[in-house]
Amino acid sequence: MAKSLYETLGVSDGATAEEIKKAYRKLARQYHPDVNKEESAVDKFKEINAAYEVLSDKKKKDEYDMYGDQIFGGQNFHDFAQQQGNVDLDDLLKNIFGGGSSSRSSSFGAGGFSGFGGGGSPFGGAGFGGGSGADLDQRTTITISFYVSVKGGKHNISINNESFDLKIPAGIKSGDKLRARGKGNSAGGQRGDLIIVVEVADSGEYERKGSDLYKTFDVPLKLALFGGKVEVETLDKKVTLKVPKNTKNGQKFRIRGAGAVDRKTALSGDLYLLSNIILPNVDELDEEFKASLEANLPSPEMSSNA
Repeated sequence: MAKSLYETLGVSDGATAEEIKKAYRKLARQYHPDVNKEESAVDKFKEINAAYEVLSDKKKKDEYDMYGDQIFGGQNFHDFAQQQGNVDLDDLLKNIFGGGSSSRSSSFGAGGFSGFGGGGSPFGGAGFGGGSGADLDQRTTITISFYVSVKGGKHNISINNESFDLKIPAGIKSGDKLRARGKGNSAGGQRGDLIIVVEVADSGEYERKGSDLYKTFDVPLKLALFGGKVEVETLDKKVTLKVPKNTKNGQKFRIRGAGAVDRKTALSGDLYLLSNIILPNVDELDEEFKASLEANLPSPEMSSNA
């Protein structure tokens, strides 16, 4: 299971808390924008802080150790961070893993580049229902990884000076609501419920349609023409797919029952793998072979207007 947060800090996934802290301090000094003037240092510094925010917190680390980079849709943390653009990685990771674990901020005088975990509500606009009157229910929003939305898991929530683990059912979708009883506003000795609106982070690898999942996988031209086997990583495991001769670009391969669970029927959808034919760079081919291809490949039929 890939765990690129450890790679970001340059430690193994068996590193101790002290080793993680030592590696973080060294890298933070090296890439701090006040010290390192390279343009790439800013993003690197943010990634280092984000990795440490997760790996220095036991609950977040345990969750990450369980799911690895599936938390980020199966891609490594660097690529995940780059895809977020100007989104605050601090807020994003708090939504994925749950916030409120610490009030740590960078100790290196970062100016506008703050460290991670700086207090405040991690839910960005949560807190509807002021706790007065008969309705003490409170609403908040969380963001979970695509993997957890399909397979289920736990999400830590910190709100109202309280921290608890919320069970995420398999198959949940963006916009679905969960209820945590007795976790809302309180008044007059009574406590309302916390209504949690779930948002699912983009996978970058999978697309969900109903209960079915879709993923594109690469097929070398030779295998597409003559057939063979391709290994494809799925949410459950790595599968070996038999690719027949003359496989077309975009051709579908179905794995039954490997999709998401329909929470109403408890039935699982299918996983559709779509072939992406990888063409070789013609300039890198042997000259004799290239000449043979050009001479023998069929030419497209030219249509003519009558």
